Amino acid sequence: MSGYETLVYEKRGPVAHISLDRPEVLNAYNMQMRDDFSEALSAVHDDPEVLCLLITGRGRAFCAGADLTEFGTAPSQTVARRVRWERDVWGQLMTIPVPVVAAVHGYCIGSGIEIALLCDIRIGAESAVFAMPEVQLGMIPAAGGTQTVPRIAGWSSALDLLLTGRRIGAEEALSLGLLTRVTPDEELLDQAWELTRRLAALEPRLTVAAKQSLQRGADLPLADALRTESMLAVQAL
Repeated sequence: MSGYETLVYEKRGPVAHISLDRPEVLNAYNMQMRDDFSEALSAVHDDPEVLCLLITGRGRAFCAGADLTEFGTAPSQTVARRVRWERDVWGQLMTIPVPVVAAVHGYCIGSGIEIALLCDIRIGAESAVFAMPEVQLGMIPAAGGTQTVPRIAGWSSALDLLLTGRRIGAEEALSLGLLTRVTPDEELLDQAWELTRRLAALEPRLTVAAKQSLQRGADLPLADALRTESMLAVQAL
C-alpha cells in the first residue's frame, strides 16, 4: 500500500504487515514514522478482514531506537521527545484486538524494544542485538521501557539493562522473555509468516477473547481475573 514515507503497509489475505522502512538509518524512529505508524495501526484496527498483524523492519535492523538527529531541531531534548510521542502510537498498538507478531532482526535498540514488547509474540533472529541505552544518553525511556521491560524480564534484570545500557544477544533476550522464540536468521521471515497465517486461521472470536482475557487480568487480583476469564469464555461461545 502506498502513501507512507517511512514504512510499508500491505495485506496478504487476513494478515496485515507493517515493515519499518528507513534502512539507511537502521529504521530509527522519528516523527514521520510516528505519524505513518499511527495511520497504519488505525487501518489495521478498523479493518475487520485483518485477523493478525506482523511487524518487521527492512534492511539491517528491526529498529535502532529514536532518531536523535531530530533533537537538534527542537529547543530541548524534552521538547523533542514530547513532540515525538504526541500521538499515542503505543496505546494504539496495545489495543489492536487481533494477535500481533514481531519478527526482530539486527539491531533492536531503545524504541525498537519498546515496540517489540507491545507485540504479543516476538520471534528473533539468532544475530539480533538488544539494548536500552537511554540512561547512557542522559535520559530515561519515555515510550514504555521502564514499564514493559520489568513486567516481562523482572525488576532486577530490567534495571540492569536500563542502567548499564549493555547489549545482549538473542539467546539472553529469550531467557529474559524479551523474545518468545529464536530462529536462524535465514528462517526468520518464513517462520514469522507461517505463524501469522496459522494465527489468522483460528476462530477470530476465540483469539480476540483469549488476548482480552490476558490483558484485562494481568493487573487484577486473581479472583477478579478469574471472573473476567469466565465472562469472556461465555461471551466467546
